[in-house]
Amino acid sequence: MAYTPQKPPIAESSDALRERISGWGVDLDPKDRPSARRLVFQENTGAHWQFPERQPQKWPRERSIEHKFLTPVFGTACPPKGLSGTIRRLAYARYSEGQSAHWLLLVLADRVDAWEHHLTSFLTLRPDNPITETGVLSEFTRHGLSSRFGQHRADLKHQWLDPIVVAGPWLAAAWLVFSGARKLVRRAQS
Repeated sequence: MAYTPQKPPIAESSDALRERISGWGVDLDPKDRPSARRLVFQENTGAHWQFPERQPQKWPRERSIEHKFLTPVFGTACPPKGLSGTIRRLAYARYSEGQSAHWLLLVLADRVDAWEHHLTSFLTLRPDNPITETGVLSEFTRHGLSSRFGQHRADLKHQWLDPIVVAGPWLAAAWLVFSGARKLVRRAQS
């Protein structure tokens, strides 16, 4: 059982693991470890519990399908909400953390979450400003272009994608708003 004060037993013997996995257990012998003198296993850890007190859940949390239950303590800063929260719940409910689909869905959920926040910012008195908030001005004022060339940077191969990834969605959204407004004006005139 996980999260107990006792040291968990090893599922297989050291010899079986050493046969199956090359290099397993190279640091088992304390003589081979430089920090062995500082490592002292204590039978009495001082824990006053058999299983730690569980943090209360205010809403259903995402839990990977590999785990039987949530960890006793978890983050509550950003509760999943909206379409991005639905995508995150799907990633955790259906796919293992070892599958690419799990992580690709989480990346998609992050992008959707960013756009949800951009769209809700238009409902406030201070909407997002893509020019100042994306850092594009620093390319011209903080030696952005000279830091890219002659420095053997690995990101030069996909540097041409940066304006498309950053400005593309904003330009597409502006075009949709413009074309929608134009259709509304034409309908109102006819």
